[in-house]
Amino acid sequence: MAENQRDTNHQLDDPGKRETFRHLFKRFGVVLVGSIIGQSMILSRPARAAEALRPPGALPDLDFDSSCIRCGLCVEDCPYDILKLASWADPAPQGTPYFVAREEPCRMCTDIPCAKACPTGALDRHMTDIKKADMGVAVLVDHETCLNYKGLTCSICWRVCPIRDEAITIEPIQTEAGKLMIPTVHSDICTGCGTCEKHCVLSEAAIRVLPRELGLGLSGRNAVGRS
Repeated sequence: MAENQRDTNHQLDDPGKRETFRHLFKRFGVVLVGSIIGQSMILSRPARAAEALRPPGALPDLDFDSSCIRCGLCVEDCPYDILKLASWADPAPQGTPYFVAREEPCRMCTDIPCAKACPTGALDRHMTDIKKADMGVAVLVDHETCLNYKGLTCSICWRVCPIRDEAITIEPIQTEAGKLMIPTVHSDICTGCGTCEKHCVLSEAAIRVLPRELGLGLSGRNAVGRS
């Protein structure tokens, strides 16, 4: 018994073994602290940024975040590979699906495959009309750079709109410089697909799609800049 105790003490006194134990405990401590910090970062992750749009049929943010199980099935079923699953560095809560209109807009699939793939109802599987989707709302955010406000005929946002002459119309306004033809978003019809933002010819889009609670002013029409 005494001999075994001496052998054990000898093993613990071995400098190489002591260094190994120190190294293991150090690595364990780093992993433990990293896990705690990582978890706190996830829990404190801010809400999605304005440019991160949800797929069609998404519940309001708080309900969506609690219902979405981060399975990625909606991302897999998007036929145009537009949807992404957010990582920590992305502008949406980690693991949730989103898209950025300026990069690739929603293509407004009539069969809405992303929503049908959702197993929890975070995306409305029963939605049948893509025109009823509410991914956000387009807002003409920069009058100074919008070419129509400069008196030029651009109107690309109106021309590419999937619901042209309903979601976006061209309306005349009278200014000191004369009559201008201005794109006007009808927020009660706009689905927030992002096609207008994607195709804006400016380096920084003058029209942007924002979450409805941020982008919507008066209900019904978002006639930005009308006098």
